[in-house]
Amino acid sequence: MPDNNHSDNNDNKDEEYEKYCYLCRRAEKDAGPFIALPGGMHICRDCMQKSFDSFSSMNFLDLSKMPNINMSQFMPFDDIPKSQKVKKKKHEKKEEEKPMPTLKDIPAPHKIKAMLDEYVVGQEYAKKVISVAVYNHYKRVLTDTVDDIEIEKTNMLMLGPTGCGKTYLVKTIAKLLNVPLAITDATTLTEAGYIGDDVESVLSKLLAVAGNDVEKAEQGIIFIDEIDKIAKKKETRSRDVSGESVQQGLLKIIEGADVEVPVGAGSKNAMTPMVTMNTKNILFICGGAFPDLDDIIKRRLNKQSSMGFAADLKDKYDKEKNLFKEVTTEDLREFGMIPEFLGRLPMVFALEALDRDMYIRILKEPKNAILKQYAKLLALDEVNLLFDDSAYEAIADKAMEKDTGARALRAIIEKFMLDIMYEIPRDENIGTVTITGDYINGKGSPVITLRGTDQ
Repeated sequence: MPDNNHSDNNDNKDEEYEKYCYLCRRAEKDAGPFIALPGGMHICRDCMQKSFDSFSSMNFLDLSKMPNINMSQFMPFDDIPKSQKVKKKKHEKKEEEKPMPTLKDIPAPHKIKAMLDEYVVGQEYAKKVISVAVYNHYKRVLTDTVDDIEIEKTNMLMLGPTGCGKTYLVKTIAKLLNVPLAITDATTLTEAGYIGDDVESVLSKLLAVAGNDVEKAEQGIIFIDEIDKIAKKKETRSRDVSGESVQQGLLKIIEGADVEVPVGAGSKNAMTPMVTMNTKNILFICGGAFPDLDDIIKRRLNKQSSMGFAADLKDKYDKEKNLFKEVTTEDLREFGMIPEFLGRLPMVFALEALDRDMYIRILKEPKNAILKQYAKLLALDEVNLLFDDSAYEAIADKAMEKDTGARALRAIIEKFMLDIMYEIPRDENIGTVTITGDYINGKGSPVITLRGTDQ
C-alpha cells in the first residue's frame, strides 16, 4: 500500500520552496501561476503559449500515452538537490501600487528645491537646475500638446567629484515625486553581441522598477552613473566595444525611439520575452566623476599663460576645487565623449566639491544624517548620544584628508563608534554619551554620564 501520509509531507515541504519555470527560469511570484506537467516540471503561461505558437504547424507526439514510458523517469525534475532550491519568503506583503502623479501633484520648482534642502546639503545651483528640469519635464509629459509646438525633453549631464551627492540627489527627487527611477551603471554596458549588458538593459531595469508596467515606465527617470567610463579609449587599435560603441548605442535611446526591451534580462536571447518601449518621455540623467577632466580644463584656461603683464600664472588654478563649473563641450569632447552623445544632453552642470563647512553641515542638518542614525540606535538602549562642536570639526578634518567625499564620513564614524556600540549595552546605568574631538583624534575617551545624575 502506498504511504499517502509520506507523499502529503513531501508536498508540504515542496510548498516551502519557490517554483521556477523550466524554460525562462522565472519564479512563480514573478511570472504568474504555472502549468504543472508530468515529472514535476512547471512552465509559465508565456512560455507555454510560445511553445504552442512555435509548433502550431507540427504534430505533437504525446509521450504520456505511450504505455512503456515512465514520464517520471524520462524527466526526473523532482530530484533537484535541496542546495539548489530557494525557500519562499514568509509573510511577503506586496506594497500597494501608488498611482502616477498628475499635473496637480507635481510641485513648483521652488517647492521641489525646498524638499531637497531637507535631505541634501549645499549644491544650491545643482538643486535649482534639477528642480526646474524635472518640473518642466513632467509638465510636458502630463499635458497634451495643444498646438503645433512640440516641447522637447531636456536630458542632463551631471559632473562632480566622487562623494559629492550626484546619485543621492537623483534618488531623493525620485522618492519625493513618486516616479519610477532606475539607477544603472555604465561600466557594465557593452556593444550588442559582446559579453556584458546591452544598452537596452537600462530600460529593462526601469521596466522592472515600474512592475513591468510599460505605460508607467515610459514616464520614469533613468540615472546612468559612471558615464565617464564609456569615454573613447585613446590610442586603441581594437574595437572599442565598451566605450565609443556604447555611446553610439545610447543615442537613439536617449533621444527618443521605439526600442525592443528584454523583460527581466540584461541581454536579448531567444527565450527572453520582449516588449516595445517608447523613450520619448523618459528623462535621462547621466552622472560621472570625470577624473583628469580638471587637467583638460586647466590647460584650456592657462593658454594665455605667456610673457606679458596680462599673463596668468601657470599655477593659478591648481588649488581651485570647483574647476568643473568652467567645463565646456570642447573639454568633454577632448575627454572622450562623442559630440552626438553630448548633443543629446543639453543641460550640463557641475556639483561643488565638499569643503570643511559642508562636511559639518552634512553631519548635522539632513533628516537622515548619519549621526542621527547612530543616536537613534542608542536611543533604543535608552542612551542619549551627543556630539560637541570639536567632534564635528575633527570628523570633518579626517574626511577632508581621505578626499573621497561624503562616503568617508561613515567609515570614520564606524571606527570610533565601534567600542561605544560594544560597551554601552553592558552597563544599564549609562544615560548619556558625549563624543569629543579628543576622542575622535584618539587622545581621550567619550564623556559618560550615568542615569539620574546632573550633566
